[in-house]
Amino acid sequence: MTIEMIAKAANNLKKKYGESDPFQLARDMKIILSLEPMGTYDGCCKGFFITHRRKKHITINCDLPDILQKVVLAHEIGHCVLHTSKASGATFHEVTLFDETDAQEYEANVFASELLLSDDAVLSVLNDDMFFFQAASTLYVPFELLDFKFRILKRRGYKIESPVISNGDFLKNLERDADKIFTDGQDCP
Repeated sequence: MTIEMIAKAANNLKKKYGESDPFQLARDMKIILSLEPMGTYDGCCKGFFITHRRKKHITINCDLPDILQKVVLAHEIGHCVLHTSKASGATFHEVTLFDETDAQEYEANVFASELLLSDDAVLSVLNDDMFFFQAASTLYVPFELLDFKFRILKRRGYKIESPVISNGDFLKNLERDADKIFTDGQDCP
């Protein structure tokens, strides 16, 4: 699937529901959403999507800071929209969020970046002469997600370069460093 096709799917979803907040989208899409404590240790499960008897279910690790829960949920909605047929009837297996080596994970990352980051918001921050990492912080996203958005913007003809190439294991240490990056952590419900 191409970046353009994935971005179009995310934009069609935003247009259909008039919404880009993943928690509201999950409700509007009638996705069963569970927030479950799964720890913050290296390699903990961040979230997963399954389909059972045509019902879509996403589980998110509520031990993560709220801002990371939002990113993980956007990623899992990407799987829901792009990979529903592959999530039904299969046994659960954990995959690494933002794993660029797996095509489905790459596609879900592109989807999440398009869902959470509008072109105008990103370009506005960049036009304020912010550096890449400052822009990510200002937009309240991990810098790796901004890297995926840059890939979309480049396809749209913008002359921008990311100083990083996101890899599959960046979230392993993000839980430890999240308080330094984001100041939004709450307990599980």
